[in-house]
Amino acid sequence: MAYEFRLTKQIQFVDTDTAGIMHFTNFFRLMEITEHSFYRSLGFSVFSIQSEDIIGFPRVQVSCDFKAPLYFEDKVEIHLLVRAISQKTISYSFIFRKSESESSEEVARGELTVACVTMRKNRTQMKSVPIPNTIRNKLDIAPKELFNP
Repeated sequence: MAYEFRLTKQIQFVDTDTAGIMHFTNFFRLMEITEHSFYRSLGFSVFSIQSEDIIGFPRVQVSCDFKAPLYFEDKVEIHLLVRAISQKTISYSFIFRKSESESSEEVARGELTVACVTMRKNRTQMKSVPIPNTIRNKLDIAPKELFNP
């Protein structure tokens, strides 16, 4: 069972503001990209169609604490950790580290909680549902020591 995933991305010019610093909203985008890549690595998607219903994982809580800036062409490693799993939700922590040859400075920490929902193909009747066992059985909670390396 999986409880962590790492993804490295390079900051693009489009990700930065006029000062050349990565805009804060892109941390949230990188959390989502990492979450989706984690799901794909386990063989499923954040969005799937099963008969007449769509199963999805909308965000119900998100936050990010910033410690240092990222700039155009910096490389950043996003470390996803499964923080908690309930019957219908999954909570993640994200540790952002600037990837350099000598060090890996922590630049931010984020949290994201998603709820498992179904809705009709016509995008109506959304309701929270238990996480399917085909997904739940692939996940575990990360050991506490990984949150404070």
